Amino acid sequence: MLHGLAITALAAVAATATPVNAQSVNVYSSRHYDSDDVLYDAFTEKTGITVNRIEGGADELIARLDAEGDNSPADVFMAVDVGRMARAEEAGVLQPFDSEVIEARIPPHLRHPDDLWFGISQRARIVFYAKDRVDTPPRTYEELADPKWDDTICVRSSSNIYNQSLLASIIEVHGEEAARDWAAGIVENMARAPQGGDTDQLRGLVSGECDLAISNHYYFLRGFDTDVSGLSEDIDSIGWVWPNQGGRGAHVNLATAAMTAAAPNAENARKLLEFMTTETAQRHFAGQNNEYPAVPGVGLDEDTARLGLFIPDTRTNTAAFSRNAAKAQTIFNEVGWN
Repeated sequence: MLHGLAITALAAVAATATPVNAQSVNVYSSRHYDSDDVLYDAFTEKTGITVNRIEGGADELIARLDAEGDNSPADVFMAVDVGRMARAEEAGVLQPFDSEVIEARIPPHLRHPDDLWFGISQRARIVFYAKDRVDTPPRTYEELADPKWDDTICVRSSSNIYNQSLLASIIEVHGEEAARDWAAGIVENMARAPQGGDTDQLRGLVSGECDLAISNHYYFLRGFDTDVSGLSEDIDSIGWVWPNQGGRGAHVNLATAAMTAAAPNAENARKLLEFMTTETAQRHFAGQNNEYPAVPGVGLDEDTARLGLFIPDTRTNTAAFSRNAAKAQTIFNEVGWN
């Protein structure tokens, strides 16, 4: 259930939902960044279109879109991972739309093949290691399943959407049998039962519970930006690897945006979605969470630049993450990855 404040705001938007071509656009977003208001103000100044934003959990917003049906006031839906966008697709609350601007700026592998959604920033899932205990860390995701890493890996649970997407990509590249072997190998190599979030896996490196950790890259960078207990004080003891740089490239998930199926202000929605691919918006989306822009050529913020550039997996369309999500969870269950 949405928090009371979000419900009140949502009701207000629904009550004042504007018709097509009116000077407003209504956004349902699972992004919880107040700084987005600055970006939307810039869009309003440029176009005269007011942005009404409602925040909530992605699954909650998808359920609301489904319940509202054709009467939904929402024009744009935003999620912080492809998996949640796939659930919106399955619920039938999105519509495809054509945009030469988005096609020109966003690479094909970061867009839905039927133009239902596109990525606005990239989130890499990479390998971290304890410098004082690991001289030669694994250079690929596949190497993590090697028995030589027995009792060394910290990773969060299989219910986590980031792990589901990673395994879904391995299914796409290597097939189900190889993916099952990989997942089973990771389970055998775990230093402890999955627990906590990505930051807790990095803390495990500092505490000595594990030698290797799988995490999204920005959780590590937060240890430089803010005082993260159990991480920041010894963050220099952690090294990182961009996996598969000699092959398919590092796995990336996406923060995403889409047009809703009902969209009463579809043209305004298109304008906002295209605005999200401008350099101004791309720097904003990437910079506020130390992510990588979805549009090639946009510069990195200073903190993200600590990790340097990398070769992402451009061979595997991110839509495969949702296509293989159910298979991934089945494999996790079969191998005992809790």
